[in-house]
Amino acid sequence: MAIEIKVPGFPESVSDGTIGVWHKKPGDAVKRDDVLVEIETDKVVFEVPAPNDGVLSDIIEDEGATVLAQQVIAHMEAGAVAANENVKEAVTENVSETANEEGIVSPAARRMLAEHKLSADQITGTGKDGRILKEDIQAFLAKGKSQSTPAPVKEQISFAAAPATPAPIQEMDGDRPQKRVPMTRLRKRIAERLVESQQTAAILTTFNEVNMQPVMDMRTKYQKRFVEQYGVKLGFMSFFVKAAVEALKQFPEVNASIEGDDIVYHGFYDIGIAVGSPRGLVVPILRDADQLSMAQVESLIKDYGQKAQDGSLSIEDITGGTFTITNGGVFGSMLSTPIINPPQSGILGMHAINKKPVVVDDEIVIRPMMYLALSYDHRIIDGRGAVQFLVTIKELLEDPARILLEV
Repeated sequence: MAIEIKVPGFPESVSDGTIGVWHKKPGDAVKRDDVLVEIETDKVVFEVPAPNDGVLSDIIEDEGATVLAQQVIAHMEAGAVAANENVKEAVTENVSETANEEGIVSPAARRMLAEHKLSADQITGTGKDGRILKEDIQAFLAKGKSQSTPAPVKEQISFAAAPATPAPIQEMDGDRPQKRVPMTRLRKRIAERLVESQQTAAILTTFNEVNMQPVMDMRTKYQKRFVEQYGVKLGFMSFFVKAAVEALKQFPEVNASIEGDDIVYHGFYDIGIAVGSPRGLVVPILRDADQLSMAQVESLIKDYGQKAQDGSLSIEDITGGTFTITNGGVFGSMLSTPIINPPQSGILGMHAINKKPVVVDDEIVIRPMMYLALSYDHRIIDGRGAVQFLVTIKELLEDPARILLEV
């Protein structure tokens, strides 16, 4: 029975998408829920699964084509058997070398294989029927089994702008190598929003620095019990999220936005956390952050970070937000001026923690210090309010008991 493969329905904020990668080719056997193709939008990547077991008969829209919701992009024959014996074996219980390469590699693992220039036959899969998972590749890289691949870079979930990954140079212009690569839809959207922010908002940045010793002492004292009780590490971000929420309550204009000639003051606190992903910067949202415990904040941030790396964030995960926090410190940034994420009016920038000599009670002592930056829309936030907002965050972090007591 012939089945049409259609583009999934897009949210109202997404008009079209681009065919990214076809994971199957005509004539390939597929199992139900196998990922056939990835469709990239300006926000997220949609994976289109096979609706039944069968064979992919033809592809209508090639990689790079622009498609609309519910558009037919391919056909498959449900219940059919592939003519190629190797492909047939790839969808049976018996895992062959061909299956290891194409049939049982998860989408996230496939991206990691390409990123680290590995082949599937180097990896031992621990998933069902030997399916290769992302964790299998991470374990392989950690053990350093491959002598022919570059030394693996330690993966970390980064809450800041993603560093650009240079594409392999494959073209030459005389003796000066270069390569022209089209922007992804996400990169284009990021560029549009950043330019829009700078052109439409009166952006100003104020700075301060915070002594991180009290927060670090609290983390050290309670880290073991926190992990045992909640199953997640106590990081710095939960302190900053809770401190930001308390400061936003005191300075509601920082939690507001401009719509036409109106200022909209939000009575809720949806905090965006800027996360670096292989595709670029994304900002998943901690909704109603004022109602979340620190353990819930840490758990959600961990989940969002993993989703960002896997490319599995949904539209709902990244839509909205009333205030954003970004952390360039994970890359060693000492100081920066973050750009507002419109239509928000403020963004808090965290930076690297460095030991510095400071004066405490008229004595010079060494303390772990972090520079903080608050970029704000001067159209609705006055300089005085912005400075006091940042000072409030500083004071809360230097006396973290106030965060828990909400005083």
